[in-house]
Amino acid sequence: MHGVICWFVWCIRVNRGHEYSDEDACFIGRVAGIKPIITFHGDSVHDIRQAFQEAVDFYIETCSAKGDKPEKPFSGKIMARVPPELHARAKSMAEATGKSLNQFVEDTIRHAVQ
Repeated sequence: MHGVICWFVWCIRVNRGHEYSDEDACFIGRVAGIKPIITFHGDSVHDIRQAFQEAVDFYIETCSAKGDKPEKPFSGKIMARVPPELHARAKSMAEATGKSLNQFVEDTIRHAVQ
């Protein structure tokens, strides 16, 4: 995916969710999707990537030292509301391809985000 930087299971989107601080003369980023606040800053995409990875590494190390498990951004379960017609078509397509609806949706999402 373009504009996305991932480190282990945590991801950030470059140029979205990052603020430019005139006071600090740098971009400020935050890992989204988890309660703990993990922030980082940098002057370029290279710097943001490095600072993001270092911040996540520090978070993992801190959790380990405290005996806590790092919070991950998503559980892997998705609840989605779709029109009944779309649900029916997806179920039919899944059956036609010999897949469960869950596997069909997983494969479709995987294909869409690659």
